[in-house]
Amino acid sequence: MKRFLSVLPNDVKRPLRNARDFVVRVKNLILYQGKNHFCPVCQKSLRAFAPYGRSRRKGALCIYCGSLERHRLLWLYLTQKTDLFDGRPKDVLHIAPEPCFKPIFHQKLGAGYITADLNNDHVMVKMDITNIQYPDESFDVILCSHVLEHVPDDRTAMREFWRVLKPTGWAILLVPIMAEVTFEDPSIVDPQARFIAFGQEDHVRVYGRDFPDRLRGVGFTVQTTTVTDLVPDPEVAVQMGLTKDSGEIYFCTKLPG
Repeated sequence: MKRFLSVLPNDVKRPLRNARDFVVRVKNLILYQGKNHFCPVCQKSLRAFAPYGRSRRKGALCIYCGSLERHRLLWLYLTQKTDLFDGRPKDVLHIAPEPCFKPIFHQKLGAGYITADLNNDHVMVKMDITNIQYPDESFDVILCSHVLEHVPDDRTAMREFWRVLKPTGWAILLVPIMAEVTFEDPSIVDPQARFIAFGQEDHVRVYGRDFPDRLRGVGFTVQTTTVTDLVPDPEVAVQMGLTKDSGEIYFCTKLPG
């Protein structure tokens, strides 16, 4: 089906893809109805989280809101450990906004919420995060998940986040951690070679457990939170679809540690 769609003009592909996605969604809504699991993002129960990803990870996708493991962990952190939804006005910059979050954030955060992306047209601001077009100390909150692994000069992007963050603000900057030590090689530019080296054709590095040190190197104080920090009960974690693929939360501030 994918190969068939790829050779068609865009104005033909779009409705066919929409029809295909609708059929898949209806099928999943029927197949995954149940009460065994619970998505904290959309607050709905389901029989199981659906497989997702190139490797078809089991227990990954909420068929109602589309949240993945990392989204559910982030939602719990935002609602339990931050002041994001306390009702006070905030200037929030959300890079590459996730579909499961965007409508909720628009509703709860109001006029101060800004979505941005370099390649996605369905955002409020076109933005290169290595050259952010806002003055110093513009934002109370910055959210950026699984973007930096696509950015050749990630340290410049981190410095830009530090620059536009208010002195008392905070940022959550997340990446997939796939190694002990970060590996990158700017000479690898061929998509297939990048897939072999970095696990995805549009990734430019594999981040390791030294990622927080990279953030500290541009001035951030970093606090790391794991699944068990938020949900100590393993059975509850399983019910919410929180797995090793949920990753960790990296909470960044300008304040001394």
